[in-house]
Amino acid sequence: MEKKILLTDCPDDKGLIAKITNICYKHQLNITKNDEFVDREQGRFFMRTALEGIFNDETFLEDLDMTLPRGAERSLVSAEGKKRLVLMVTREPHCLGDILMKCYSAAMDVEIAAVIGNHPDLGKLVQKFDIPFHCISAEGLERSEHEQQVAALADEYNPDYLVLAKYMRVLTSDFVARYSGRIINIHHSFLPAFIGAKPYQQAYERGVKIIGATAHFVTDDLDEGPIIEQDVIHVDHAYSAETMADAGRDVEKQVLTRALQLVLQERVFIHGNKTVVFK
Repeated sequence: MEKKILLTDCPDDKGLIAKITNICYKHQLNITKNDEFVDREQGRFFMRTALEGIFNDETFLEDLDMTLPRGAERSLVSAEGKKRLVLMVTREPHCLGDILMKCYSAAMDVEIAAVIGNHPDLGKLVQKFDIPFHCISAEGLERSEHEQQVAALADEYNPDYLVLAKYMRVLTSDFVARYSGRIINIHHSFLPAFIGAKPYQQAYERGVKIIGATAHFVTDDLDEGPIIEQDVIHVDHAYSAETMADAGRDVEKQVLTRALQLVLQERVFIHGNKTVVFK
């Protein structure tokens, strides 16, 4: 008995839920969980259907294509097996360490294929988990040259996603396009506030009462890609920029791992510059 997930993203139309579930019934597939959402402003329908049974992917998808409206996007993905991640880091260990520990304890069902850093600082941490660590320094290289080396190495591991676990470099358009929809970043701010560098210093100078973190897909627009997950904590006048940053690190690692869980479980649709997330 196989387990798969059907992801449907199409123009809204009458009876779509019935049409899709009838095709599942025709193929003798059992629906174990179903979530749907309609963006009424855009007239777009989204559905995540968890299925189990004996699959003939080709005929099943052909039947769907004959039923769904023009402009539909659909995919049938395995709900079993581990996805592969390549993590990209600089010097801060908190997000990386949290992911490593969750994988080690089986709290996150994923394979970390490798970690790539632009500084060597986190190599010893990664090696304790028996995971390959590669340092590709950007010193003396043009940004495009450095990214070509990073991409060539990452591709050797055939990752499903690249995760920027506090990778403190702005990526070029070419690199982003190469992994379109497959790069996940954690930003140390409750976006869209305080984008770019030193967000905690910016927050401190504005006297904010909450600070947070945002996990999002990476696009050409700096820190403005589709948001997957966010969270905040309360602060007050007694916090300095440094203590805000300390508190913010806990939020960052929690938000990033929650976002990864959602993506790995195929619960996230990218919808323009937004996401539809089924929790």
